Amino acid sequence: MKKTILFLFAILLGINYVEAQELKSPNGNFTMNFSLLNDGTPTYKLTYKSKEVIKQSKLGLELKNDKQSLLNDFSVSDSKTATFDENWKPVWGEVAQIRNHYNELAVTLNQKSTDRRIVVRFRLFDEGLGFRYEFPTQKNLVYFVIKEERTQFAMAGNHTAYWISGDYDTQEYDYTTSKLSEIRSLSSKARAENASQTWFSDTGVQTALMMKTADGLYINLHEAALIDYSCMNLNLDDKNMVFESWLTPDAKGDKGHIQAPSTSPWRTIMVSDDAREILASKMTLNLNEPCKIEDTSWIKPVKYVGVWWEMITGKSSWSYTNDFPSIQLGVTDYTKAKPNGTHGANTKHVKEYIDFASKNGFDGVLVEGWNEGWEDWFGHEKDYVFDFLTPYPDFDVKGIHEYAKSKGVKMIMHHETSGSTRNYERHLDKAFQFMNDNGYEAVKSGYVGPILPVGEHHYSQSIINHYQYVVEKAADYKIMVNAHEAVRPTGICRTYPNMIGNEAARGTEFQAFGGSKPNHVTILPFTRLIGGPMDYTPGIFEMDVKKFSPNNNSHVNSTLANQLALYVTMYSPLQMAADLIEHYNQFPDAFQFIKDVAVDWDNSVYLEAEPGSYITVARKAKGTNNWFVGNVNGETPRTSNIKLDFLDKGKKYTATIYADGKDANYKTNPQSYAIRKMTVTNTTKLSQLSASGGGYAISIIEIK
Repeated sequence: MKKTILFLFAILLGINYVEAQELKSPNGNFTMNFSLLNDGTPTYKLTYKSKEVIKQSKLGLELKNDKQSLLNDFSVSDSKTATFDENWKPVWGEVAQIRNHYNELAVTLNQKSTDRRIVVRFRLFDEGLGFRYEFPTQKNLVYFVIKEERTQFAMAGNHTAYWISGDYDTQEYDYTTSKLSEIRSLSSKARAENASQTWFSDTGVQTALMMKTADGLYINLHEAALIDYSCMNLNLDDKNMVFESWLTPDAKGDKGHIQAPSTSPWRTIMVSDDAREILASKMTLNLNEPCKIEDTSWIKPVKYVGVWWEMITGKSSWSYTNDFPSIQLGVTDYTKAKPNGTHGANTKHVKEYIDFASKNGFDGVLVEGWNEGWEDWFGHEKDYVFDFLTPYPDFDVKGIHEYAKSKGVKMIMHHETSGSTRNYERHLDKAFQFMNDNGYEAVKSGYVGPILPVGEHHYSQSIINHYQYVVEKAADYKIMVNAHEAVRPTGICRTYPNMIGNEAARGTEFQAFGGSKPNHVTILPFTRLIGGPMDYTPGIFEMDVKKFSPNNNSHVNSTLANQLALYVTMYSPLQMAADLIEHYNQFPDAFQFIKDVAVDWDNSVYLEAEPGSYITVARKAKGTNNWFVGNVNGETPRTSNIKLDFLDKGKKYTATIYADGKDANYKTNPQSYAIRKMTVTNTTKLSQLSASGGGYAISIIEIK
């Protein structure tokens, strides 16, 4: 009360109110302090349980062709606090209900020399801090161009970081674990080749960035609600250990074209002394708007198989013929072409997958390479690259639709854009109507290669707007979207839950391109999955690729039991059994877990977690009393010890444990596994060995 009276008195007298303002989290563990420097630069700092997490850090934006910019010369003209507490139900998710509870501070800043006004809004949750810039309607700030956002995150030490190189076009890198001070020297080694990549700095990294302090704090930096704005990277001043926001530029080098009133995305800082709390946090979702789709009954989690892995590994091809060096859609006559004999998306083969899906209880079948144009789709900056309507001669769209319908299976459409966003938008209405007409309820889109228009990046503002346009347009046609090579998610799936999956990271396909690090899947839930689910495409049973694709010497760096566990540890309402039919037929007892595991959940309990080392999670299947447990392990073998105290008291369950064999190793013996059954209760304790690159999966079914 005293602070409020002083503040009002100061306003009446025309005195600048520069006293530091404090905000505490609902549980009292966090304290955020806002203040202005002597020159009117806004700053903030954050502590967790009295430990400094973010040292005093500057806020502001540098504007193009603007001498003053939105950096300093500010005074506080208003300050409002609020408390918010609600429970909401996601359409799909890790839990049936989410609590959104925070304390808020909104500081209005006036820039004296320009008579411009911005608001910095802070929301402090029990898991951490979110803050954003807001640009109200006003006379002197209507249209402006961001040269760079100057938000700082000043670290309190030389933390251990789990990072990938800052890039405007891809996140498809393996993670590097190092001290912050080592990022510069390791940066060049951390960049593997990709179809499209543009890195900007030897100390640039991407969000979500996971870190661990020497005294055991886990810190995560990311963003939420990335709408009509440029995607944020982080650039490290490694002398002072200060990260600063680094936005993705457009073709002109500009980093954001803003029209007030508008807001920036939220900048997020999650902190805990327990890594499990980072994984369980719903703060990113809570910083997004509620669902904008009135009728969500058509949005349903999906477990699927498909014609994909065989193309990725080189066993078959997307293209139909080798006859044409150049394709012109609507001109090239495929009926006169000789089939190459390797085209995977042919009617007979697709029906085999439909039969397999129907027999084993899968919801859908994905088919890639079904449409004309794959003979010269990549590397030519080709605008009119696909029409998303015209099938190859050996792919009977209507016949396949009727066959799938008769088997109770839904088909999943594939739309590869080759980065040509203009072409996709041109065809979008017709393509989505074509999907409606032929029974396709979900689409996997792709953005492989450099973006068109030339000079744009995968993560620049206009392309961010393209991805959003596709999701919203898809909702008009009641289509679910699984976007690959698009921007990493930032919780927008709360607002548009038809955005059922994304890639935006190094997925299973890279196991066929030389392999990923065995601990990769112990880091992704702490980084990429903070913003939303990933279509990781797990379930590979044959790790030696050359056994079925002789020209590919890649090895999948995982045990078979680890692959099973991914269905639980890598949360997604969209899960693929990615391997070939014949490999599942070879291991029917292990395949049973993939058939049984759920894709939507009422509850999730994180049992063990350490980034880069291991994750163990238990999830309760939606609408049942059955649980599934997954454990993934990094390179070092370890014994996982868990309690089943999440089970209902007084009830008995049958647990089927799919575990690494005693001699299992991701390199030398990945297919060694053992399956055992036992009766368990909520007092049961389990001790289970996880091999190098290994893990285990458990189905826990209530005994009626």
